[in-house]
Amino acid sequence: MSEDNKMWQCQISSCGYIYNPDKGCKKSKIPKDVPFEDLPDTWRCPLCGAGKKMFKPV
Repeated sequence: MSEDNKMWQCQISSCGYIYNPDKGCKKSKIPKDVPFEDLPDTWRCPLCGAGKKMFKPV
């Protein structure tokens, strides 16, 4: 996985969803190979609804 395609994890304690750019996000209709940084600011965690600010790189 390239540095551009690092995964990001939701930091809400009851969630832990991991956004993997190699897979994208079907629920949000985000195609694969879209880096987390390129997701729209309005994007929300598909499991808990947290905003991008609640994600950390893993």
